[in-house]
Amino acid sequence: MGGRHLFPRWRWLALAWLAVYLPSYAIAYGFTNFLFLCNLGVMLTAAALLWESRLVLSSQAVAAPVIGLAWAADAGWRVVTGAHLFGGTEYMWDPQYPLFTRLLSLYHLAWPVLVVVLVRRVGYDRRGWALQAAIAGSVLVVCRLWTAPAENINFAFVDPVFGRAFTPAALHLAIVFVALAGVAYGATHFALLRSARRRSDTGAGAT
Repeated sequence: MGGRHLFPRWRWLALAWLAVYLPSYAIAYGFTNFLFLCNLGVMLTAAALLWESRLVLSSQAVAAPVIGLAWAADAGWRVVTGAHLFGGTEYMWDPQYPLFTRLLSLYHLAWPVLVVVLVRRVGYDRRGWALQAAIAGSVLVVCRLWTAPAENINFAFVDPVFGRAFTPAALHLAIVFVALAGVAYGATHFALLRSARRRSDTGAGAT
């Protein structure tokens, strides 16, 4: 974006995060784990900070609150009740994985806050919803075609609410996609638009 960097400090923190996060996750969980939308999202966020892409940052502002809330709900339910709400955070209690790597997953709590705060600073790009929907749709297809059903990455095989595998596969993917990209991402998209509009109105009234 020429001239001054938008995120002079965050760019270096993004590099430091990737230097620690990528090898730790790859060694502990394997490379297919990066297909999870949360892991892909935190990498895209780091890339957005490095390349100063407001569009990519906005796309992750659409996704991060949804993912972070779901992760926190499942992990929190496990802490309180001893059982998982709908699954996805079982690995946090699995001693076969290094404790340090498991603790890195606490980024699910900080990542949504960081992305939303930064987007409020630089402005929300309304194309973020469409970009994130395209990312999610593409990843769902990849997960369905090239990952093991037992891993159920991004719920590409079994849905998290009813625990069902809808048939045919195209129907299952369509249901997950509509719920995720349409309903969940749509909610955060409109919330971000409303927040941006409110800030614009407040700014206009102050001048």
